[in-house]
Amino acid sequence: MNAPAELSTEVLAQRQREVVQALMAVLPTHCLLYREEDTVAYECDGLAAYRRLPLAVVLPETESQVQRIVQICHRLDVPIVPRGAGTSLSGGAMPIRHGVVVSLARFRKIIEVDPYARTATVQPGVRNLSISDAAAPYGLHYAPDPSSQIACTIGGNVAENSGGVHCLKYGLTVHNVMRVRAITMEGEVVEFGSLSPDAPGLDLLAVMVGSEGMFAIVTEVTVKLIPKPQTAQVIMASFDDVVNGGDAVAGIIAAGIIPAGLEMMDKPATRAVEEFVQAGYDLDAEAILLCESDGTPEEVSEEIVRMTAVLREHGATRIQISRSENERLRFWSGRKNAFPAAGRISPDYYCMDGTVPRRKIGPLLSRIKAMEQKYHLRCINVFHAGDGNMHPLILFNGNDLDEWHRAEAFGTDILECCVELGGTVTGEHGVGIEKINSMCVQFSPEERDTFHAIKRAFDPPGLLNPDKGIPTRARCAEYGKMHIRGGLLPHPELPRF
Repeated sequence: MNAPAELSTEVLAQRQREVVQALMAVLPTHCLLYREEDTVAYECDGLAAYRRLPLAVVLPETESQVQRIVQICHRLDVPIVPRGAGTSLSGGAMPIRHGVVVSLARFRKIIEVDPYARTATVQPGVRNLSISDAAAPYGLHYAPDPSSQIACTIGGNVAENSGGVHCLKYGLTVHNVMRVRAITMEGEVVEFGSLSPDAPGLDLLAVMVGSEGMFAIVTEVTVKLIPKPQTAQVIMASFDDVVNGGDAVAGIIAAGIIPAGLEMMDKPATRAVEEFVQAGYDLDAEAILLCESDGTPEEVSEEIVRMTAVLREHGATRIQISRSENERLRFWSGRKNAFPAAGRISPDYYCMDGTVPRRKIGPLLSRIKAMEQKYHLRCINVFHAGDGNMHPLILFNGNDLDEWHRAEAFGTDILECCVELGGTVTGEHGVGIEKINSMCVQFSPEERDTFHAIKRAFDPPGLLNPDKGIPTRARCAEYGKMHIRGGLLPHPELPRF
């Protein structure tokens, strides 16, 4: 699993000819891309700062084609990077220079919606929102709703264990997937989980979800569907201090209330969003909380009263309750458009994805405020407050190399602060290449060795999405030598190259 030596241009060209010729023998012409003008569209995912061209991109249409592709790559010792819609923000779908990208974009069939079992069986290229659209005639929907749900696919959701604004009450992808069918690097078809409430043996389904394409290539997924709530209302609460807002989040959960959604934005974020979508946000507030209740009218009415009392107890300066479905959707439209809104006020932004205990939200926001001064960069904060999943957006100019390096250091500082506060370096975006160094800080060498052992059990040759997600001991040793503390490198007297 060590990174291979960099290949020369001539060797890469020869390697490409060999791989393309082998793939042409088993795939229709329209399923194979290898010219640079065709593969450049696949050089990165949502983490666009890192780009690399693959040897080839394959777009299989059947499971048997996927089998033949992996068998060829296994025989030729060629790495594979599975890819969904490319909305990943951690570089998980960035190509390997001497490897092949397997795009599942043409696996778009909704195989079955079973309203009696309340399940949907779909191919990995089906968009997240399309599942709910297909289930809507039966009064059902698929609960995980990441902000990219109009574009992201269920295969990518499985790879990253995606969440969304309603994950507090209804769970992440891992809590809503019943079965995954996939193909190993040897070309074997395997199934994880089952259509029954439980499956015999070890719970390998939970290991598969969130494995970032490193274990097997997903070809079919069965998800749970749940009834659409009869009604829903949102409270928009304003606070004159972000710490008070963070404390209110912990207060709601401590009161035994599990809202359908509990999201927070700081003042710079609400200003950016309001200019973009006119969601009706309080622009004088230092932070706003969106607290949603859903269920029967009686349940919602009671929960709204209880949440309002907790919010006032924690210093809410203004409370608005949605009076119609259109107003509820308008409140949420601002939160769901926070990322594109950031793109309007800065040439580039770097979206982080750390998680902290709810009681540590306030301290983390205070630390981020100090980091803005340290790195001389702005940061706006939007996050899934209910489960402590933070999404700070660091604003910078990607054309300025110094700003980009400061943005990276800023992001790393945030992640390591999350670990220090008892959290983790990722909530739902995955590790990919973005957070691989931060994994060295969170996990011990022995823990990382265990991760590598699990990877080898699924993928003995180490060809599926290699050098992502799990850092090697050598990488962590090198990162430790270069690790900046207090703005200074250790042993500054030593020369560095």
